Amino acid sequence: MSMSSNMPSTRSYLSRLVRQRSLFIGAAIAVIVALGAVAWYLFRPERAFVNQTVNERFPMSAARSPVPAETGAKVLASGMFHKVAKETKGTATVYQLASGKEVLRLTGFETANGPDLHVYLVAARDALDTDTVKQVDHVELGLLKGNIGDQNYDIPEGTDLSKYQAVSIWCNRFSVNFGTAPLATK
Repeated sequence: MSMSSNMPSTRSYLSRLVRQRSLFIGAAIAVIVALGAVAWYLFRPERAFVNQTVNERFPMSAARSPVPAETGAKVLASGMFHKVAKETKGTATVYQLASGKEVLRLTGFETANGPDLHVYLVAARDALDTDTVKQVDHVELGLLKGNIGDQNYDIPEGTDLSKYQAVSIWCNRFSVNFGTAPLATK
């Protein structure tokens, strides 16, 4: 008789154990999925394989011509990109448009793609490493529009180009300088 009285409690105990195990497994799966989503967001692995190409025309001036020489634009400074953390190439040129507005134009530009890339003017003659960009003042011109192609970035009014003498392609997510173009004034 004592055996039959123990049966319901044993079944109850096993049932509770199965429920607890199921809850534990469900929670573990939820944590793994959440960690995977966070890792994907931080590292954006698809960016290592997917290029973003842009081909913007030169900003129009009153002449409405897409060619810099025909717009009355004046070259203020220019330089070639060099590799810092990632292979980066092309030319960075600062133009003053006929309107007086200053624009940075990247031509023949190419770098590795990455998460959260920005274009900076940095207060240094050159940035041969990441620490230089971290230690000096900078002006952010915006998110990199594409890792390949010609593109334009407005320079904020009043930016002192005698102070900001280099362009950096900066990865905000990992605080890494992909490449730099030291600017020589014309």
